[in-house]
Amino acid sequence: MASLIENLIDILENISTEYESLLGLSTKKTPVIVAGDLEKLALVTDEEQIVVSKINRLDQSFQVTMKDVANVINKDVNELTLMAIVDFLHSRPSEQQKLAAVYDRLSSVVHRVVKVNEQNSQLIRNALEMVEFDMNILQAMKASPETANYNRGAHSAGNSLGTGTKRFDARQ
Repeated sequence: MASLIENLIDILENISTEYESLLGLSTKKTPVIVAGDLEKLALVTDEEQIVVSKINRLDQSFQVTMKDVANVINKDVNELTLMAIVDFLHSRPSEQQKLAAVYDRLSSVVHRVVKVNEQNSQLIRNALEMVEFDMNILQAMKASPETANYNRGAHSAGNSLGTGTKRFDARQ
């Protein structure tokens, strides 16, 4: 049992470390999204995918270890939580404390990753709304009616409304 708990703690520490890497990349991605730099965004996203694949492999190891722990303590693996294991380890305070500490660390970093990703998601939605707005303005300019301006020969001058060369640029 002791080796299973140590293995569980090691896996959770590795998962925490990878989530901290993911947090760093997500934080790095925020100014890239604001700047609209698609090349850098693609690079950061590729790095994130590498970290996520590491997390997935660690999660598979975690699931196997949880199944082993559930067998040893005779509990259903689907109902077994880390906090239940922490409570179960009351007779082993050092292991209990280590597991509780790594659980708290992991919970904290996952919460921060979720928060940064929600912020990045909102920034991307805002950027897409601005692109859609710009596209609508461009389409409206092309579909605008001609003016009723006539030249000296009583022919239509053919000017369209809203086709001036000046445009508002929000980045200035």
